[in-house]
Amino acid sequence: MRQFLLRLQLLLVLLPVLGGAAAAEDFVPVPQLSGHVVDQVHMLDDQQRAALDSVLAEYETRTGSQIAVLLMASTAPEAIEQYSIRVAEAWKLGRKGVDDGVILVVAKDNPKALRRLRIEAGRGVQGSLTDAQSKRILEDVIAPHFRQDDFYGGLAAGVSAISSLLDQEKLPAAQRHAPPAQTDDGGGWVTLMAVLFFLFIFFTMLLRSRRNARNNLNSNDWGNGASTGAGVIIGSILDQVARNAASGRSSRSGGFSGGSSGGFSSGGGSFSGGGGTFDGGGASGDW
Repeated sequence: MRQFLLRLQLLLVLLPVLGGAAAAEDFVPVPQLSGHVVDQVHMLDDQQRAALDSVLAEYETRTGSQIAVLLMASTAPEAIEQYSIRVAEAWKLGRKGVDDGVILVVAKDNPKALRRLRIEAGRGVQGSLTDAQSKRILEDVIAPHFRQDDFYGGLAAGVSAISSLLDQEKLPAAQRHAPPAQTDDGGGWVTLMAVLFFLFIFFTMLLRSRRNARNNLNSNDWGNGASTGAGVIIGSILDQVARNAASGRSSRSGGFSGGSSGGFSSGGGSFSGGGGTFDGGGASGDW
């Protein structure tokens, strides 16, 4: 009897743990962060998705802040609030220490009890993207378009409203990286030495032609021809020197290229979060 009671107590202790583990297996997994727009249910066509992705990538390059859109079927059995915070913890959007990431989640087939729209705001942007402002964007900006099945129009308008509020935050500027300086390969010095050598030859020939002028009636013609030929050669070398100098200045005066700690590359590179954190700020809605 005593052993039975001990086993029963142990079972009662483990039951919530086992139940939680079983429930966790039924949770919808968080998708991999493959771009600024992750569309699992094809709410957008390829052109619309690419256009929205490009806008968000340009915004990240310009400001450093990261905004991503997740379009999915359902978060059940979780409410959209619980699921979106799992997404935020996995994606880690926003710069580390700045926490300027925002996630717009759309769960198209969620029942109304679980909500279908969610804005998850990083800690660093909640001064301007408040819960009330997030709610207003969902209800007054996105939902009217969605009710007309204009999903792209609603997302574009919502992203525009979010980015406008983020611009009001006094966030650090996007990091810009100067391209590596190109070292001089010594070609300029070689050309300069060649010019000096030909100058020496030119003046030697000119002096020799003048010395022989008294004994050779055609020496002046020869001297003029020599000076002209040498001048052409020297002129071409000087022109090459100028070209090399201009090329060197051009290679060393490159501008800055935009970038961010998120690691997004518009040329087909990978996109990842920058280490930002979230604490549940934002709002949920429906249409």
